[in-house]
Amino acid sequence: MKKIHLILLSVLSGLLLSLAWPARGFAGLLFVGIVPLLVVEDFIFRHKEQFIKFSVLFYSYPAFVIWNLLTTWWIYNSTGTGAILAVMINAVFMAVVFNLFHFSRKKLNNDLAAYIAFICYWISFEYLHLNWSLNWPWLNLGNGFASFTKWIQWYEYTGTLGGSVWVLLVNILLFKAVNQFISLKAEGGGQKAESRRQRGEGRRIKMEYLVGYFVSGITLILLPIIISWFIYTNYHETNHPVKIVLVQPNVDPYNEQYVLPPPEVVGKIMSLAGPELDSTTNFLVAPESAIQESMWENDLNTFASLRLLKEVIRKYPNLNIIVGGSTFRVFGKDEQVTASARKFTDTDGYYDAYNTSILLNSRDELQLYHKSKLTPGVESMPSFGYFKWLEKFAINLGGTVGTLGTDPVRKVYSTVNSVPVSAAICYESIFGEFFATFVKNGAQVMFIITNDGWWGNTAGHRQHFSFAPLRAIETRRDIGRSANTGISAVIDQRGDVSGKTKYWVPAVIKETINANDKMTFYVLHGDFLARAATIIGGMLFVFSLIVKFRKK
Repeated sequence: MKKIHLILLSVLSGLLLSLAWPARGFAGLLFVGIVPLLVVEDFIFRHKEQFIKFSVLFYSYPAFVIWNLLTTWWIYNSTGTGAILAVMINAVFMAVVFNLFHFSRKKLNNDLAAYIAFICYWISFEYLHLNWSLNWPWLNLGNGFASFTKWIQWYEYTGTLGGSVWVLLVNILLFKAVNQFISLKAEGGGQKAESRRQRGEGRRIKMEYLVGYFVSGITLILLPIIISWFIYTNYHETNHPVKIVLVQPNVDPYNEQYVLPPPEVVGKIMSLAGPELDSTTNFLVAPESAIQESMWENDLNTFASLRLLKEVIRKYPNLNIIVGGSTFRVFGKDEQVTASARKFTDTDGYYDAYNTSILLNSRDELQLYHKSKLTPGVESMPSFGYFKWLEKFAINLGGTVGTLGTDPVRKVYSTVNSVPVSAAICYESIFGEFFATFVKNGAQVMFIITNDGWWGNTAGHRQHFSFAPLRAIETRRDIGRSANTGISAVIDQRGDVSGKTKYWVPAVIKETINANDKMTFYVLHGDFLARAATIIGGMLFVFSLIVKFRKK
């Protein structure tokens, strides 16, 4: 095999993974998308004398660049520099993980241990992307089944990382089948009868392995799908009605959202919602950042937008309103400031800025939740010590720029005449274990408020929406999704979607959904697969290092 063939195989992997991705790809391609890369790694492993030290990293990098580029290019609509960095750096991370697998395979001298290490390293990488400050779990493999929810009802036990393990295992089995096929094709005929008999026996054994790996791979694809269909057809929601109204006001985030007078924005919301409200409505939900009145939490009741919404509640005293806004909080004189705190320019005081979800009802006190999974480069920058100066490079998408404050807990709202609920804000809906913590804390219905207009009419807002059904399956909670623009909808506990709105169209959804107080295995135990993979992968990596240094 020539080196150009290795590059072409890498490109093929990138294309297969891209064509598998939601919202319009075919997820079945995920099961073969990594096979060409495994062929590349195996060839380099068997011909190591022909390659330099980091060849696997270099030959796998094109695959990951293509995958990142073709699936997340739409970031360019909001920030060209951010898009380039996201694609190139995330591809480097993925290639490094693949190279670590190659390193362990060379040192462990045991293919079973090496491929276990590969799975553990990859899952640990995905888990890292869910939990560190440069979080970007958009391309975690288990997300790839977002448009095929009938295949993955068992995510209520494993979360999306179970889907990632599924993909990796099938790819390894099918690669082993392909490897046996390549080996059979490479064999030549012999001259001596005894040699031909030996080769015939060898070919028979290889053929048995080929069939065994192939059948195992196909079985591993079909069995979880069959189990999922069984769960899907036998799952029925308990009748516990909650009446909701979701608003999609369609305020242009580039030209309107941060310049329109806040009362005018509230007027847009109510012009859509007003005709749908009645005395039995439990929730009115408006999107992320709908109110841009620079509200200070020390005295929220003085702001016109909130006073207007309070007027609506006086008319409907059993109504709970959830709306997104930008809020600020001044630190007390003796209060310890956070790493994200900002200094007033004209005094010695400090304050924090937040992306906030606000719940209003007939009770006097407003309930606030501050977004806690922040978007890297937009809402989160290094903001401590000597790195504070990097704040000025934060991407400006309007509103508050720079690192925002966060909440230490996943807040559950206490409601009037209804069940406890929570609202995840935008990017937070990608994080399975994080999202599940709202439910673990007592939320019986979940809302997602978001603003997907930044990406334009691209795959960006469609992909973001497609991840919401994953959260519904993992937690078995009905979800109401209110987008400023993008896609608003209701997602039931099986991940089925209803009332789906169109992009860039003002819309309102009136629906009755069901509350649920039961906890799934995933809600209770979170990403247990990742924690196990991190431990096992760490042990295998340390053992690989020990072997390396002992040989030296």
